[in-house]
Amino acid sequence: MSAARKAQKGKRFKKATALFNLNLEKELLRLQEELNQGTYRHGGYYDFFIYDPKQRLISAAPYRDRVVHHALCNVIDPIFDRTFIFDSYACRNGKGTHKAVDRYTAFARKNKYVLKCDIKKYFYSIDQQILMAAVKRKIRCKKTLNLIREIVSSRKDNRIVEYFAEDDLFTPYLRKRTIPIGNLTSQFFANVYLDGFDHFVKQQLKSRHYIRYVDDFVALGNSKAQLYKIKARMQEYLDTLRLKLHKRKCRVYRVTDGIRFLGYRIFPTHRLLDKGNALRMRRKLKKLSCRYQEGRIPLENVQQRIQSWISHASHADTYQLRCRMLGSVVFQRGETKNASRRFLEQQSEQCAVCKP
Repeated sequence: MSAARKAQKGKRFKKATALFNLNLEKELLRLQEELNQGTYRHGGYYDFFIYDPKQRLISAAPYRDRVVHHALCNVIDPIFDRTFIFDSYACRNGKGTHKAVDRYTAFARKNKYVLKCDIKKYFYSIDQQILMAAVKRKIRCKKTLNLIREIVSSRKDNRIVEYFAEDDLFTPYLRKRTIPIGNLTSQFFANVYLDGFDHFVKQQLKSRHYIRYVDDFVALGNSKAQLYKIKARMQEYLDTLRLKLHKRKCRVYRVTDGIRFLGYRIFPTHRLLDKGNALRMRRKLKKLSCRYQEGRIPLENVQQRIQSWISHASHADTYQLRCRMLGSVVFQRGETKNASRRFLEQQSEQCAVCKP
């Protein structure tokens, strides 16, 4: 029941959620029986692409499977979370992008250089056998392991072909890889997969100023040569996980030049919103204005989307940007013209209040 409540947040009025909730008790009891008897089988995925900022394939699981994902994470998440390093910020209670950005700013004021890295096609490259071995170090319950194996193996994709030491010609094609982007469990398993790497960087490489968010991570120091040595050691460890660093996206920068990290361009003294984020929001505002004028979306939904962006943008020095963007768009629909004008005036007043 707790998992069902979490799964329906923000989705109560969607068709699949409503149909499940129509016979909620029967559906939950059926799921409970399947899990107890070991007959539960994961359903097929609905695939679609998003372009924010680059093209990504999102795999949406059926709603009943999402309830199972929440039920599983409710139990195993606390077991693993207490062993994660402090500076792992993705999909954890009390963490998130803004905490990671604040932490980076604090580190940038103590160091001259930063090694910024990205793992090539991370979710597609996760090896299911290695992931299950990491899970088994903490979980002993056979039923739980069988459930995790069922979820992990519900999607296979060997489109990423990478060779490692001791591989033969067919090894990359025979090993099962990929966890789908979109599952709650995928975010969790992504943290589990790189947990050993985090401890290696902190304890073996002695990198005190290290931050990871999913597959984006940074290590800061005062020696450029030392950071390049750390990068080489990182790749050696990642080879054991069958992962590759992205060649073009792994470089050492001066912190004073600012780096793009988690949607911002961060300097030791200030931070800016990533240009791509601002451009996408301008386009989104135009679309929202057209959809509102045509009567396809209520003003409440417009307010929610703008407030969400303001919450993200306000973590950077964006006072002038917010005023320009919100002042350049009009939401007008006949009798509700005054209501939309009042809303935009309120946003301008909010920007004036929160001006540094």
